[in-house]
Amino acid sequence: MSGKLKVGIVGGTGYTGSELLRLLARHPQADVVAITSRGEAGMPVSQLFPSLRGELAMVFSTPDDAQLTQCDVVFFATPHGVAAAQAEKLVAAGVKVIDLAADFRLQDLAVWEKWYGHAHPAPALVPNSVYGLPEAHRAEIAGAMIVGNPGCYPTATQLALIPLLTNQLIDVTDIVVDAKSGISGAGRAAKVDMLFAETYDSFKAYGVNGHRHLPEIEARLSVIAGQPVQVTFVPHLLPMIRGIEVSVYANLTQDISIDALQKLFETHYANEPFVDVMPAGSSPETRTVKGTNRCRLAVYRPQGRNKVVVTSVIDNLTKGAAGQAVQNMNILFGLPESMGLDTIALLP
Repeated sequence: MSGKLKVGIVGGTGYTGSELLRLLARHPQADVVAITSRGEAGMPVSQLFPSLRGELAMVFSTPDDAQLTQCDVVFFATPHGVAAAQAEKLVAAGVKVIDLAADFRLQDLAVWEKWYGHAHPAPALVPNSVYGLPEAHRAEIAGAMIVGNPGCYPTATQLALIPLLTNQLIDVTDIVVDAKSGISGAGRAAKVDMLFAETYDSFKAYGVNGHRHLPEIEARLSVIAGQPVQVTFVPHLLPMIRGIEVSVYANLTQDISIDALQKLFETHYANEPFVDVMPAGSSPETRTVKGTNRCRLAVYRPQGRNKVVVTSVIDNLTKGAAGQAVQNMNILFGLPESMGLDTIALLP
């Protein structure tokens, strides 16, 4: 590839947008040429995000002024429905689209419309979009024009289950996903129930009777398994800023030792740059992936019984959103997959 990629970001004022800017500012083959925000048009990026002072000398612009059709790739860090409404024009101009919302995560439009409450803005584009989990769909991503970046919970969940499903080791009718996320997963908009005084020193489940990530999880796991998969998905809110921990519980259909399970996971992910299978008996912690595009996994067979447990940790804003989107960009343009993403977690 000659010259740097011209990158546009639609909706660059939220947590996901700021994470995209942080990663792309140091990407050696990316040049951010447009960042849109109707509400902040004319404001320097570094005024809204002081951490980017000296890194990006840009101002937010309106979508009309951004000339997004001149970009090579456009990221949408926007609410659901925005990317689908604008993607057709961009694709017609030869621009690749990476949507960090849910417009292109589900192929079944009836399911999408049930969970998002309105008709899909661009149904004709959905069949040609590709689901952007590199560890499962790398080849398809490489030839795509539209990539639906996975949700944060679905990313951590799928990476925990792929080796078990591809080897037909578990009962696909009874999988339990116990998931926990930091507060940044709720976005940057002001909400009373996300205030410090409302969330600190507390812990709760939410969306138990139905969460929008459930149909994505079941649909994508069904593709991997080659048959319908049923999941009980219970998310929780943790009193921390960023990070996701997912504990997956499934019933084994074969008598396989913990040593064999450990080897299975290590072999499956041996060549994956962003999946780290921890040594047997480990307990992956969210702080060990903070600010990185890495997922850390551990597999267990407690008491040698018929239940397999996999724990999975990611940073919801990085591997769960912006980092995975940059990983997808690298694949789309034939760049080294880890380019711009070789960061080490911040400790303590």
